[in-house]
Amino acid sequence: MNEAAPRFNVLGIGVHAINMASAIAAIDNAIRSMQKGYICVTGVHGVMEAQSDSSFGTILNHSFLTTPDGMPLVWIGRLQGFRSVGRVYGPDLMLEVCRLSAKRGYSHFLYGGQPGVAEQLAVRLPEMFPGLKIAGTLTPPFRPLNAEEDRELARLVSGSKPDFFWVGLSTPKQERFMAAYLEKLEVKLMAGVGAAFDIHTGRIKDSPPWIKNAGLQWSHRLLQEPRRLWRRYLINNPIFVFKITMQMLGIKKYNML
Repeated sequence: MNEAAPRFNVLGIGVHAINMASAIAAIDNAIRSMQKGYICVTGVHGVMEAQSDSSFGTILNHSFLTTPDGMPLVWIGRLQGFRSVGRVYGPDLMLEVCRLSAKRGYSHFLYGGQPGVAEQLAVRLPEMFPGLKIAGTLTPPFRPLNAEEDRELARLVSGSKPDFFWVGLSTPKQERFMAAYLEKLEVKLMAGVGAAFDIHTGRIKDSPPWIKNAGLQWSHRLLQEPRRLWRRYLINNPIFVFKITMQMLGIKKYNML
């Protein structure tokens, strides 16, 4: 767990008070010091998932880094006195880590996405960052891995020993996977980045900067995938606003797990 940066409390979830620059510095230091851990890129959706599942909240609170993925979490962190907090958005974090890795020689394993997406990403990222090392790719089944698939994954990873293991399975599946497999796999850092695989291969359009900065990226995503995301945004978001208002006013207390 990273103790260099404090955490601020969002409905009982400890989000690290970081920005992109401090996140990259912490990640670089962890790799160079051979530290193991997992990174949760967390927004309102992840916080709300934890409200109905305390075990998931525990996973978020025991990460190496839990980053403020959306602007609402950034605003909450600043209201709690952490003025330097900035958004650490999963797809952007992936690119910045790859930029660093091309200089440092860090290697990457890509796990997740629809069939063929990880392989496309393995071609795309070195085009963006010449010299980037891709140690391997794997597209898992939608169900949990069976014993044979577990062994095959461990074999692939042990053969390459990547510095970074990127997981594109969506929340909360990717966080559960990282917590369960961190000690099973010969990797240093794991990071769950959800839609980053699809964004960087062009399967999903990323939001314009002004939409991101206004905290409206959820609406852009909803327009692209309404059937899959309507419940997440149209039900969870209003409940989150109510709950966080109660917390910020001191009416309701949430202890970090």
